[in-house]
Amino acid sequence: MKIGFDAKRAYHNDTGLGFYSRTLVQLLSAHYPEHEYYLFNPKRSGRYHFQADNIHEILPQTFPGTLITSAWRSSWVTKDLKKLGIDIYHGLSHEIPMGIDKTGIKSVVTIHDLIHERYPHQYKPVDRKIYTRKYKYACRHADRVIAISQQTKNDLVEFYKVPEEKIVVCYQSCSPLFGQMEVEEMKSAIAQKYKLPHEYFLSVGTINERKNMLGICKALFLLRNELDVPLVVIGRGKGDYYNKVKDFILQNGLEEKIIFLSEKPEAKTDNSYLQTADLPAIYQQATAMLYPSFFEGFGAPIMEALWSRLPVITSNVSCMPEVGGEAAYYVNPNSAEEIATGMLTIYQNKPLADDMRRKGIAHAQSFTPEKYAASVMDVYQSIW
Repeated sequence: MKIGFDAKRAYHNDTGLGFYSRTLVQLLSAHYPEHEYYLFNPKRSGRYHFQADNIHEILPQTFPGTLITSAWRSSWVTKDLKKLGIDIYHGLSHEIPMGIDKTGIKSVVTIHDLIHERYPHQYKPVDRKIYTRKYKYACRHADRVIAISQQTKNDLVEFYKVPEEKIVVCYQSCSPLFGQMEVEEMKSAIAQKYKLPHEYFLSVGTINERKNMLGICKALFLLRNELDVPLVVIGRGKGDYYNKVKDFILQNGLEEKIIFLSEKPEAKTDNSYLQTADLPAIYQQATAMLYPSFFEGFGAPIMEALWSRLPVITSNVSCMPEVGGEAAYYVNPNSAEEIATGMLTIYQNKPLADDMRRKGIAHAQSFTPEKYAASVMDVYQSIW
């Protein structure tokens, strides 16, 4: 098969959608080398590269696609798909090109979440309308819809009335690097590179209202006299909520307790800073992952933590129990007290933490890279 992908985020995005795109393409290339994989990239990027012989980058070659790259990606790319004889096109993040259903090329779209429908107040009205239009179009015209969790599948049925039989849940994995335990020399080097404290809790994710960084900060404040362990944060933020988090930190004297790695000067000047290869050693030296999000499509940091043998404190809502299974410590995300209790319990109860590590790596076997790649390839085979 010749399989095409919307590769905008694979080449340009350093958050969850980018990781999803790159990880999936690399896994398919490695586990199913008999196929050819074409990455349709609207413009060049020097940040991410794919080395496999069966992965091909395709850029717009002719005017006006070379000038209006967004239109090429959303519509005109269908001409290139036909020219290259693409059998299946996979929109990796909520979209497929307009008119692809009229080309004879089969299509698949991955829907990660419908958060803009569940939490509309967190989005600009114009953005919500654009997302809804694109998502509905993709779900209606694609031959199959991949949901990254049962929660997302349920939302697709509820909000967009997508037929259940058209949706396939394909649980994603994460970079295989997270499953490899780092040697002490590597851990020491990473600790020195990032100036990590001897002990720390870890939070990974964009700093926005849904991911509940303020709840974590409140938990740290509650523990100020009981637990002297700082928080290391990997994730950027902006806007009113980010300012609210920063104000809380300043007003409550938590500046030394919360370390934002993404805001260090090195994050802006060093291309190797916070690269994926460094993250497992950061995870593996932490006390626990804090992920008390109010809602997620999947919650990739939970999976990364399980593979890293890192205890996880996460929410008892949305898809988090799907990902954490019996391995995680669950809390009400609205309760800073419950988050604080979880932190103190895991820190003080070493046998419990060790048991969570054992359960975590066992539960992670349900989300192996091999199973992930196979589930997506089964979707392709079902429509080819």
